[in-house]
Amino acid sequence: MVEIVRPALKHLPSYKAALERGWSPDNVRLLEATREQLAAIAEDPVAFLASLDDPEAKGPRIALPDGTTVPRLPGFRRWIWDGEIAGSIGLRWQKGTSALPPHVLGHIGYAVVPWKAGRGYATEALRLMLDEARAVGLDYVEITTDLDNLASQKVVLANGGILVGPFAKTAAYGGDESLKYRIDL
Repeated sequence: MVEIVRPALKHLPSYKAALERGWSPDNVRLLEATREQLAAIAEDPVAFLASLDDPEAKGPRIALPDGTTVPRLPGFRRWIWDGEIAGSIGLRWQKGTSALPPHVLGHIGYAVVPWKAGRGYATEALRLMLDEARAVGLDYVEITTDLDNLASQKVVLANGGILVGPFAKTAAYGGDESLKYRIDL
Protein backbone atom coordinates (compact mmCIF):
# COMPACT_ATOMS: atom_id res chain seq x y z
CA MET A 1 0.00 0.00 0.00
CA VAL A 2 1.27 3.46 -0.87
CA GLU A 3 0.45 6.55 1.15
CA ILE A 4 1.65 10.11 1.49
CA VAL A 5 3.15 10.93 4.86
CA ARG A 6 4.30 14.08 6.59
CA PRO A 7 8.12 13.98 6.63
CA ALA A 8 9.33 12.82 10.05
CA LEU A 9 12.54 11.66 11.73
CA LYS A 10 11.41 8.03 11.50
CA HIS A 11 11.26 8.33 7.68
CA LEU A 12 14.45 10.35 7.30
CA PRO A 13 16.99 7.47 7.02
CA SER A 14 15.06 6.03 4.07
CA TYR A 15 14.76 9.46 2.43
CA LYS A 16 18.45 10.15 2.90
CA ALA A 17 19.33 6.75 1.41
CA ALA A 18 17.29 7.58 -1.71
CA LEU A 19 19.14 10.88 -2.07
CA GLU A 20 22.47 9.09 -1.64
CA ARG A 21 21.49 6.71 -4.46
CA GLY A 22 21.28 9.74 -6.75
CA TRP A 23 17.53 10.39 -6.76
CA SER A 24 16.31 13.98 -6.75
CA PRO A 25 12.94 15.16 -5.43
CA ASP A 26 13.32 18.25 -7.63
CA ASN A 27 12.57 17.76 -11.35
CA VAL A 28 14.09 21.11 -12.26
CA ARG A 29 17.23 21.47 -10.16
CA LEU A 30 17.98 17.73 -10.01
CA LEU A 31 21.32 16.85 -8.40
CA GLU A 32 21.93 20.39 -7.16
CA ALA A 33 18.80 20.02 -5.03
CA THR A 34 19.92 16.55 -3.90
CA ARG A 35 23.27 17.92 -2.70
CA GLU A 36 21.56 20.80 -0.90
CA GLN A 37 19.15 18.47 0.86
CA LEU A 38 21.90 16.07 1.95
CA ALA A 39 23.86 19.02 3.36
CA ALA A 40 20.77 20.34 5.19
CA ILE A 41 20.06 16.91 6.67
CA ALA A 42 23.66 16.61 7.86
CA GLU A 43 23.59 20.10 9.39
CA ASP A 44 20.24 19.88 11.22
CA PRO A 45 17.77 17.07 10.48
CA VAL A 46 14.97 18.63 12.52
CA ALA A 47 15.31 22.00 10.76
CA PHE A 48 15.39 20.22 7.39
CA LEU A 49 12.11 18.45 8.15
CA ALA A 50 10.54 21.69 9.38
CA SER A 51 11.53 23.41 6.12
CA LEU A 52 9.37 20.95 4.16
CA ASP A 53 6.17 22.13 5.88
CA ASP A 54 5.63 25.88 5.34
CA PRO A 55 1.90 26.62 4.92
CA GLU A 56 2.48 30.20 6.09
CA ALA A 57 5.34 30.89 3.61
CA LYS A 58 7.70 31.93 6.40
CA GLY A 59 10.78 30.39 4.76
CA PRO A 60 13.40 32.21 2.68
CA ARG A 61 12.87 33.39 -0.88
CA ILE A 62 13.00 30.76 -3.63
CA ALA A 63 15.84 30.75 -6.17
CA LEU A 64 14.69 30.06 -9.71
CA PRO A 65 16.96 28.14 -12.12
CA ASP A 66 18.27 31.39 -13.65
CA GLY A 67 19.34 32.69 -10.21
CA THR A 68 16.55 35.21 -9.68
CA THR A 69 14.69 34.96 -6.39
CA VAL A 70 10.97 35.20 -5.74
CA PRO A 71 8.83 35.21 -2.61
CA ARG A 72 8.02 31.79 -1.21
CA LEU A 73 4.45 30.58 -1.59
CA PRO A 74 2.62 28.68 1.13
CA GLY A 75 3.21 24.98 0.66
CA PHE A 76 4.37 21.66 1.99
CA ARG A 77 5.88 18.36 0.93
CA ARG A 78 4.71 14.88 1.65
CA TRP A 79 6.74 11.76 1.13
CA ILE A 80 5.40 8.89 -0.92
CA TRP A 81 5.75 5.89 1.35
CA ASP A 82 5.33 2.12 0.93
CA GLY A 83 7.32 1.10 3.98
CA GLU A 84 10.27 3.08 2.62
CA ILE A 85 10.64 6.23 0.58
CA ALA A 86 9.08 5.89 -2.84
CA GLY A 87 9.15 9.57 -3.76
CA SER A 88 8.08 13.08 -2.87
CA ILE A 89 5.06 15.24 -3.72
CA GLY A 90 4.52 18.89 -2.93
CA LEU A 91 1.67 21.38 -2.96
CA ARG A 92 1.99 25.17 -3.23
CA TRP A 93 -0.65 27.86 -3.53
CA GLN A 94 -1.44 31.54 -3.10
CA LYS A 95 -3.72 32.51 -0.28
CA GLY A 96 -7.17 33.60 -1.35
CA THR A 97 -6.98 32.41 -4.96
CA SER A 98 -6.43 29.28 -7.01
CA ALA A 99 -4.34 31.28 -9.51
CA LEU A 100 -0.55 31.04 -9.45
CA PRO A 101 2.11 33.63 -10.30
CA PRO A 102 3.65 33.21 -13.78
CA HIS A 103 6.96 31.90 -12.39
CA VAL A 104 5.26 28.93 -10.68
CA LEU A 105 4.97 25.88 -12.93
CA GLY A 106 2.05 24.31 -11.08
CA HIS A 107 0.34 23.67 -7.76
CA ILE A 108 1.64 20.13 -7.44
CA GLY A 109 4.97 18.59 -8.30
CA TYR A 110 6.08 15.03 -7.70
CA ALA A 111 9.00 12.69 -8.26
CA VAL A 112 9.10 8.92 -7.74
CA VAL A 113 12.37 7.12 -7.09
CA PRO A 114 13.36 5.36 -10.34
CA TRP A 115 13.52 1.91 -8.74
CA LYS A 116 9.79 2.16 -7.91
CA ALA A 117 8.59 3.75 -11.15
CA GLY A 118 5.74 2.16 -13.06
CA ARG A 119 3.88 0.88 -9.99
CA GLY A 120 1.15 3.56 -9.93
CA TYR A 121 2.68 5.35 -6.95
CA ALA A 122 2.59 8.81 -8.55
CA THR A 123 -1.03 8.30 -9.60
CA GLU A 124 -2.07 7.37 -6.06
CA ALA A 125 0.06 10.13 -4.46
CA LEU A 126 -1.53 12.73 -6.71
CA ARG A 127 -5.01 11.42 -5.89
CA LEU A 128 -4.24 11.77 -2.18
CA MET A 129 -2.69 15.22 -2.62
CA LEU A 130 -5.86 16.45 -4.32
CA ASP A 131 -7.62 16.01 -0.96
CA GLU A 132 -4.94 18.24 0.60
CA ALA A 133 -5.50 20.84 -2.15
CA ARG A 134 -9.22 20.89 -1.38
CA ALA A 135 -8.42 21.27 2.33
CA VAL A 136 -6.42 24.47 1.71
CA GLY A 137 -9.35 25.90 -0.27
CA LEU A 138 -8.27 25.45 -3.88
CA ASP A 139 -10.99 25.16 -6.57
CA TYR A 140 -8.57 23.58 -9.03
CA VAL A 141 -4.93 22.68 -9.43
CA GLU A 142 -2.66 23.18 -12.38
CA ILE A 143 0.09 20.69 -13.13
CA THR A 144 2.68 21.03 -15.85
CA THR A 145 4.71 18.36 -17.60
CA ASP A 146 7.46 18.36 -20.16
CA LEU A 147 6.33 17.42 -23.66
CA ASP A 148 8.19 14.11 -23.54
CA ASN A 149 7.11 13.10 -20.02
CA LEU A 150 4.39 10.67 -21.06
CA ALA A 151 4.39 8.90 -17.68
CA SER A 152 3.55 12.12 -15.83
CA GLN A 153 0.91 13.02 -18.40
CA LYS A 154 -0.76 9.64 -17.75
CA VAL A 155 -0.67 10.28 -13.99
CA VAL A 156 -2.45 13.62 -14.42
CA LEU A 157 -5.02 12.23 -16.85
CA ALA A 158 -5.75 9.29 -14.51
CA ASN A 159 -6.66 11.85 -11.85
CA GLY A 160 -9.13 13.76 -14.02
CA GLY A 161 -6.69 16.21 -15.55
CA ILE A 162 -7.77 18.10 -18.63
CA LEU A 163 -5.14 19.40 -21.03
CA VAL A 164 -5.26 23.20 -21.04
CA GLY A 165 -2.62 23.28 -23.77
CA PRO A 166 1.01 23.95 -24.52
CA PHE A 167 2.77 26.95 -23.01
CA ALA A 168 6.27 28.35 -22.91
CA LYS A 169 7.96 28.27 -19.51
CA THR A 170 9.14 31.66 -18.30
CA ALA A 171 12.69 32.70 -19.18
CA ALA A 172 13.78 31.78 -15.64
CA TYR A 173 13.12 28.15 -16.61
CA GLY A 174 14.69 28.39 -20.05
CA GLY A 175 11.56 29.18 -22.07
CA ASP A 176 11.00 25.56 -23.15
CA GLU A 177 7.57 24.48 -24.30
CA SER A 178 5.60 22.36 -21.83
CA LEU A 179 2.04 21.19 -21.29
CA LYS A 180 -0.38 22.57 -18.71
CA TYR A 181 -3.17 20.46 -17.22
CA ARG A 182 -5.98 21.44 -14.86
CA ILE A 183 -7.84 19.29 -12.37
CA ASP A 184 -11.05 20.80 -11.03
CA LEU A 185 -11.64 20.05 -7.37
